Amino acid sequence: MHITPEALEREFSLPTAATRLDFLSRRDTGGAALNTVAAVDEDDWSAIAGTGTSLDVEEALELLALGEVVSRKAHDSRLTGMRAALRGGAGWDQVARALGLTPAQAWDVFQGLLTETDADEAASARRLAGTRPAR
Repeated sequence: MHITPEALEREFSLPTAATRLDFLSRRDTGGAALNTVAAVDEDDWSAIAGTGTSLDVEEALELLALGEVVSRKAHDSRLTGMRAALRGGAGWDQVARALGLTPAQAWDVFQGLLTETDADEAASARRLAGTRPAR
């Protein structure tokens, strides 16, 4: 199997992909000292306690692809979250604060995301959005 975001996207939901990403990230020590030999007493487990692990190539590629999967799935949920907030009565100040943006930037992001939806859905969402905030 080739490890690609497309292959993993079909296999993992967002929570599962994020959990697996977290697991692999925590396992990787980031150590660059591969192929080194250390004298360790085979019976002394405490000698290897702080050494951590390194990911093999397949796991490292999976980690990389899962990062992309989580990013894509989170991006896809952005429009859903924004629409839900607006339908629930949130104003652009509140939506913007949740995104770490200004109200005008949040409105622009919303409008950009609507280009990826069908025309009827976009028209309904534009009515919900109202006019662009001044700031």
